Amino acid sequence: MKRHALLAALLITASLGLAAPAGAAPAPAGAASAPPTWHPGIPPLATPWTSQVGPANALPEYPRPQLTRDKWQNLNGVWEFAKAEVNQAVPTGQSLGERVLVPYPIESALSGIQRHEDRMWYRRTFTVPANWKVGSGNRLRLNFGAVDYDAKVYVNGTQVATHRGGYDGFDADVTDALTGTGPQELIVWAEDLTDATGQPIGKQRRTSDRGIFYQGSSGIWRTVWIEPVPSASITELVSTPSLSALRLKVNATGSGLTVKAVAREGSRVVGTATGAAGTELTLPITKPKLWTPDNPFLYDLTVTLQSAGKTVDTVGSYFGLRTVGTAKGADGKLRITVNGKIVFNMANLDQGFWPDGLHTAPTDAALKWDLQQDKAMGFNAVRKHIKVEPDRWYYWADKLGLLIWQDMPAANTGPIPPEWRDQFEAELHEMVREHASWTSIIAWVPFNEGWGEWDRAATGRIADAVKAQDPSRLVNAHSGVNCCNSKGDSGRGDVIDFHQYLGPASPAPSATRVSIDGEHGGYGLKTSNHMWFGDGQAYEMTPDSATLTAKYVANQQDVLTSAQYCGISAAIYTQLSDVEGELNGFFTYDRQVTKMDLRQVRAINQKIIKSADGSGAAVPQPPAGTPGLTGIAFWPLDSSYGGLTPAGSFVDGHNGQGVALNGSSEFLDAGSPLLNTASDYSAAAWVKLDKADGGFQTVVSQDGPQNSDFFLQYSGADQRFAMSFAGVRALAPVKPTVGQWYHLVGVRDTVKGELRLYVDGTLAGSVSACLPQAAPTGNTVIGRGKYGGNPVDYLDGTVDQVHLYDRALSPAEIADLYASGN
Repeated sequence: MKRHALLAALLITASLGLAAPAGAAPAPAGAASAPPTWHPGIPPLATPWTSQVGPANALPEYPRPQLTRDKWQNLNGVWEFAKAEVNQAVPTGQSLGERVLVPYPIESALSGIQRHEDRMWYRRTFTVPANWKVGSGNRLRLNFGAVDYDAKVYVNGTQVATHRGGYDGFDADVTDALTGTGPQELIVWAEDLTDATGQPIGKQRRTSDRGIFYQGSSGIWRTVWIEPVPSASITELVSTPSLSALRLKVNATGSGLTVKAVAREGSRVVGTATGAAGTELTLPITKPKLWTPDNPFLYDLTVTLQSAGKTVDTVGSYFGLRTVGTAKGADGKLRITVNGKIVFNMANLDQGFWPDGLHTAPTDAALKWDLQQDKAMGFNAVRKHIKVEPDRWYYWADKLGLLIWQDMPAANTGPIPPEWRDQFEAELHEMVREHASWTSIIAWVPFNEGWGEWDRAATGRIADAVKAQDPSRLVNAHSGVNCCNSKGDSGRGDVIDFHQYLGPASPAPSATRVSIDGEHGGYGLKTSNHMWFGDGQAYEMTPDSATLTAKYVANQQDVLTSAQYCGISAAIYTQLSDVEGELNGFFTYDRQVTKMDLRQVRAINQKIIKSADGSGAAVPQPPAGTPGLTGIAFWPLDSSYGGLTPAGSFVDGHNGQGVALNGSSEFLDAGSPLLNTASDYSAAAWVKLDKADGGFQTVVSQDGPQNSDFFLQYSGADQRFAMSFAGVRALAPVKPTVGQWYHLVGVRDTVKGELRLYVDGTLAGSVSACLPQAAPTGNTVIGRGKYGGNPVDYLDGTVDQVHLYDRALSPAEIADLYASGN
């Protein structure tokens, strides 16, 4: 992998003394006793890096790899700390009673505080080196990587900044607040009410729920640093690559300035451009080398700012050349492309939590380690799940070659309150702005599973706004649009994204949007002495590593089938490591134990990436099936069970008699599997419900190993009729009326990869269900389903005129069957 000479030199320079380790402010003169000292807390679990963290080396690396300077001072280290009261005066000149290690959030063990506070004070001093010439040509800029959530900053008692937002950085020119040449007092006030408000919080909660939400992270949680900058200085580089050039915009303070950008491959200049600051420049690259996950080639970039022909500022950066788009594969299905070539995104879900530092990785080596494991396991992509990381995380993703799907941190799971919606959108667009130049990021994800979503039209509008802000990347308006709190598919953005556990999900692409499995998997394993709560759960637990590995490999083989048959362009497995009570990681939460055989993991992941190339797979054509409308089985249920195991009672039916079932224990059993679920089939019945509430009721199904192979049913979750697989439903548009007869037909079409539901002779709903099913294993039954290995969803009503077909009935045949009344 190519070394970036300028950036490396700056990092080395910093390590040689320009970024001096920080210390807490001294106690006021005349203090009666020595001030308290910092002591780390004891985390429930320690990572391999926990013991490496201390006051002299709290994340000492230069924190902004895409805009580097050769002079800076790191303010990480021990600060004074105290709980803050509402409307409390700024404690200028006062020593605070506790010590905290910045930049670790106060709830973390590494901070030394290890508790939550709604409001807090931080205090320390810093000294500006004389050779920085601040006040005589240079200004002093104070930078915060992130403070969660509301912040106010004071230098020598003067307020220099306010900021709202827990995941984005901010800075302030503090030159005019400096006094003399000695120690300068820096005080930060922070407030973080976490899930008590409508603020974006991701997976944070004040108190972990021992499930999918975790301990929150409050206060300063990314690096704080100062740097001298000229009065006219570069503030931002915005780069957009193509296959042969870099578009670059250099924003700066001052007017009448010009910039010169020079791209290098090692010591060789490969591109230059000169123009006015604030305008877009184009750097054509000689003999361009493209960035891909397999070869993440990066160029160095030096940018100088000039005034009247004199260089006044210089910064270092880097970039990769790549494009992101969509194209149809040989199978005609729309798929994701990188540099114009179809690339299946085999991704790992990454929450970004640590048992010792919570939101903050203990060291830069730890931050890098997670991404290195993704590469070692054969993944080429990562979904950064409803969290935004420090810049160095994206730097390592760029260097290592990973495609990043970047989520916007969600608010609470319910709709965002109206007074917080503008703030959510502002933070979303700020996230996109701050991360516009990372080569690795290929997609933005505004919403997850409907958390915080308040209106489907608003979701579409927001997706359009993100796309307008950044047309160079994909926009996934809503990951898990089929799940949970979702308001439904807005139809906007570039991606159709379903979640399914254990899955994988298999939505079909449309003519204009690719499809992906946004979350699947979630197999778990308990590991003694490496669990946050001493216990935990997953979507399906396994007894040992060998079983866990086998489950993963089989599940990923289904991913490949979904990619080939259904056309999904990406799949995201849950997840990199355990997190608190979630035990479904490749590694334990402390990153101490590997839970699977990673050689097998790598092999299947690489097979998927290689084989899911858009060439598709030949879908087997089903046999013609039995002609006519009687089918392979027909039960008129007129005073006879016709070979079915007797249950219920004969009552007036739709045509003659039917069988009334009690909704709790009665069902009719055919005694064998009558339908070949590996091919096409149809099931038809007349049904009259005695209740239509939030409970499920199954009319016709066939038992599988754990779940019914299909359900012709009333879906209580939707309060509508449905033709379903577990997790996939073709739904009727309206709720049925109790006591009214309905004719239901469920159709499985393997060629089109669909489930279809007809109600009273008319198509009522369809859904993509392209994955082939296994051969039948259990009995065909009337009046109940099977889920999780148990009988469920008993019919509370009357069933009549049941037909089974070994083919997909046509719309005309279904209309004729309905008209016949049989």
